Amino acid sequence: MGKVVMYSSVSVDGFIADENDQPGPLFDWLLSGDVPLDESGELKVSQTSYDYTRPYWDQIGATVVGRHVFDMTDGWDGKPPGGIDHVVVVTHRPAPEGWDPEAPFHFVDGVEAAVAKAQELAGERMVEVAAGDVGGQVLAAGLIDEVRMDVVPVVFGSGKRYFGSVHAQHLLEDPDVVIQGNRVLHLRYRVRR
Repeated sequence: MGKVVMYSSVSVDGFIADENDQPGPLFDWLLSGDVPLDESGELKVSQTSYDYTRPYWDQIGATVVGRHVFDMTDGWDGKPPGGIDHVVVVTHRPAPEGWDPEAPFHFVDGVEAAVAKAQELAGERMVEVAAGDVGGQVLAAGLIDEVRMDVVPVVFGSGKRYFGSVHAQHLLEDPDVVIQGNRVLHLRYRVRR
């Protein structure tokens, strides 16, 4: 099985969105360079960010998100973001009415079942878990191997927290990756076991 990684861009004060679920400038770093990050050419980053981000994206076999993110994005029109093969949606509700059953989205009740399904789908590749409430629940369940953050130089003051509503302490190792890009600091921490 591949690693399970919690990931998102985050403000310096630990938020992945403001109170209205808006990311504000959190993704500006994806437009701050001249190196295309994907085939669309819409995302352009610094060479340093490309060298860190592209290999990471290429390792992802499945992503776990909450139903809230799925609904906010309208299910990415049935096409997983960033070229990811599968998306596992943690939800207590069924797939939306009229949802294409052939789309590579899997609706699962509970974070443990979602991670198990994502690992099955990803095989030896990495499972990415979106930060926020679902990510915090997966961390609290002891299923996260690594935390990755793209820290953006902005202070929100309030909003949606990177670790969601985690209430217990969880120790991480010292960062083993610290990379400065344009308008972003890429960090990687292993979860202490």
